[in-house]
Amino acid sequence: MQAEIITIGDEILIGQVIDTNSAFIAKALNDIGVSVFQISSVQDERTHILTALKEARERADIILITGGLGPTKDDITKHTLVEFFDDELVQHQETLQHVEHLFEKYISTPISDLNRRQALVPSKAKVLKNKYGTAPGMWLEENGKVYVSLPGVPYEMRALVNDEVLPLIQQKFHRPYILHRTVLTYGLGESAIAEKIEAWEDALPRHIKLAYLPNLGRVRLRLTARGEDKEALEAEVEERIKELYPMIGDIIYGMEEDGHIEELVGKLLASKKRTLSIAESCTGGKIASMISSVPGASAYFRGGAVTYATESKIKVLGIDPDIIREHGVVSAEVAEQMAVRSRELFGSDYALSTTGNAGPTKGDEGAGIGQVYIGMATPEGSHALEYQFGNHREKVINKAANKALEMLQKEILKK
Repeated sequence: MQAEIITIGDEILIGQVIDTNSAFIAKALNDIGVSVFQISSVQDERTHILTALKEARERADIILITGGLGPTKDDITKHTLVEFFDDELVQHQETLQHVEHLFEKYISTPISDLNRRQALVPSKAKVLKNKYGTAPGMWLEENGKVYVSLPGVPYEMRALVNDEVLPLIQQKFHRPYILHRTVLTYGLGESAIAEKIEAWEDALPRHIKLAYLPNLGRVRLRLTARGEDKEALEAEVEERIKELYPMIGDIIYGMEEDGHIEELVGKLLASKKRTLSIAESCTGGKIASMISSVPGASAYFRGGAVTYATESKIKVLGIDPDIIREHGVVSAEVAEQMAVRSRELFGSDYALSTTGNAGPTKGDEGAGIGQVYIGMATPEGSHALEYQFGNHREKVINKAANKALEMLQKEILKK
C-alpha cells in the first residue's frame, strides 16, 4: 500500500512557507499502515500539477494533494482536477450553506461571489466537510486509485485528515501493521555504533529495517517492522531491542516513543521528588527552555539564570572573581562554581551549568570554538567536565544542552 503527497504552492518553492503539511500527513498515514513513497512540491501552475498527478498514479495507490483551493484566481487545483478527470464543476449545496454560515457568524466582511465559488466541486468527487474553513476536501477515485484534495491551511487540513480521510482509507483498503521503535543514544558516532552492532544488524529479518538518524551529539536507531500480527510484531521488536543493551547499553538513554531527553529527565525528577535549577552562559537559556517546555515542569524546575557576561556570573551567581582570574571564565572551575551557586540560589536538589565558546570567533581568553564545560551540583557533591562540540555555533549550543541533560539523567539513575 503506497501513498504519494503533492503540495501545491509557489510559497513553498520560494521558501516563504515551510511545508509542515507533508510531515503531518506522512505520519498519519504511517500510523494506519500506509507507506509514503514520495513527497513532491509543485507550482500553482496547470501543467506542473497535471504532470505531478500523472506521475503519481504510476507509483501510488493513494495520492493526497494539499493547497491551491482558495477563492482567488491563483488557486487552480479544482480546475486542474476537473481537467485531469475529464469532469465539470457543480455547486455543492451543503458546502454553500456552510460557507454562508461561516461568514454570517465569524467574518465581518460581506460574503462575495468569489467566496460562494468555494462550493463548486468536481461532480465525481465525494465532498469532505471542512469544519474550520470554506474550502472543502474532495475524494475522487479512478481505476482503483484514490485522489484526495485538501486545503493547505494546516489546522483545516489536519482536521480533515483525522476526521474524514483516515477513516475512509481504513474502510477501503486492507493495510499491514507498521511499527516504529526508536532507540535514543548519546556519546558515540554513527559509524562507531554501526561497528559495534554490525552482527546484530545483519541478523535482522527482512521485515525489520534499521535506520541511523544522527543529529547534534545523538544518534537515533529506528527500527521499522511490517506485518499482519500486531502483538507478535511488537514482541519481536522489543526482543531485538533488548539484544542491543549488552552491546551499547552504556549509551542508550531511552526510547523516542517515551519522550525526548527533557521529558525523560522530567519524569525522573518528578518520580523521585527532586528539583533542578540551571545556570547557563554559552547555551543562553537553551537548557531552561527545553526543561520548561514539558507540561508539569513547575513540579521540579526551580528556575534558571542566564549569566552570559562575566560580570553577571559575579554579581548574580556570586562567583569568586579570583577563580575567574586564575582559571578563566571558560573553565571547569567556573562551571563547577556556577552549578554550586545555582543550587544554593534556587534551593534545588540538582543544578546544571554551562560555560564555553560557541563561536563563531575565538574567545578573548583563548577558549577554542566549541570548547564547553558543563558543571553539575548534587546533594553528594559537584564536578565539571570538558567537551569539544565542533565549530558550528548552533550545533555547539544544542550539543551542550543535550549533553548536560544526559549527564543529569545518568546521575539521577545512579540513585
